[in-house]
Amino acid sequence: MLGCVCYQIPGRGTGSSIYMQALGVAAVVNPASLTARCLLPSRAVGVRSCSSMTGPKTAKSSLLFRQLFEKESSTYTYLLADVSHPDRPAVMVDPVDKTVERDVALVQQLGLKLLYVVNTHVHADHVTGTGLLKAKVPGVKSAISRASDAKADVHLDAGEKIHFGDLYLEVRPTPGHTKGCVTYVTGEGPEQPSPRMAFTGDALLIRGCGRTDFQGGDASQLYKSVHSQIFSLPKDTLLYPAHDYKGNTVTTVEEELQHNPRLTKDEKEFKRIMQNLGLPYPKMIDVAVPANMVCGIQDPVAMSAV
Repeated sequence: MLGCVCYQIPGRGTGSSIYMQALGVAAVVNPASLTARCLLPSRAVGVRSCSSMTGPKTAKSSLLFRQLFEKESSTYTYLLADVSHPDRPAVMVDPVDKTVERDVALVQQLGLKLLYVVNTHVHADHVTGTGLLKAKVPGVKSAISRASDAKADVHLDAGEKIHFGDLYLEVRPTPGHTKGCVTYVTGEGPEQPSPRMAFTGDALLIRGCGRTDFQGGDASQLYKSVHSQIFSLPKDTLLYPAHDYKGNTVTTVEEELQHNPRLTKDEKEFKRIMQNLGLPYPKMIDVAVPANMVCGIQDPVAMSAV
């Protein structure tokens, strides 16, 4: 099953229903207090559906949502679009260079107008597909946090909004894994998806979090970021990380408050845990970070040595 969810809202299109589309087949589901369990497709497809998801309760716009997967770095890329808007404007979060052709084809097949390609931070485990997407999709703009010091068309500050049609993503600063990490949260209000969705990058993973021992990482800062900027969201907020290595696809604020083995501890214990992870040096960091500082434009000589 492909990871596509199209949120339909009263007064637009087919009314109050949710379409979960897979391979051209749509099922109509009652949105009231919905919990859906979706099957995971083969990793070769490069797309994953949510394993557990609470559907929208009220809204007045239609969100098309896809969760896509890059298997080498276990990275999730997210595509969001307002399909009730005549232009079908879209935003892509955390693309990977190795799957740009797939992403471009999907945008074209769905008839979307890609406005922005945004990154949650300067990644160290893969090269972003941002620069390649800008070359292949006319008019698309890149965006990343100003605090990252990376090159982009748009530098984002705390509280800014990325608009696509009648929908938007709110920028929340969540430094600690790196100094420039941000979380993108869907809007709040009657015209926005409900429950809300947060794209947490590496700041918060499913039952975990990103490491804090490089790129200006700071365990205390990460702890405060997650608790103040992510755990402060409504408990039913759907949380989508930049990576997962165990086949998980989505979690909620409530789940992580109860079950995250690191962030349920107090700050002192969290710091102790992070100081003793003993993780190896990231194998892609010396190539990925310099490339990602300039939208993923790569040095061919450096890449040939990988």
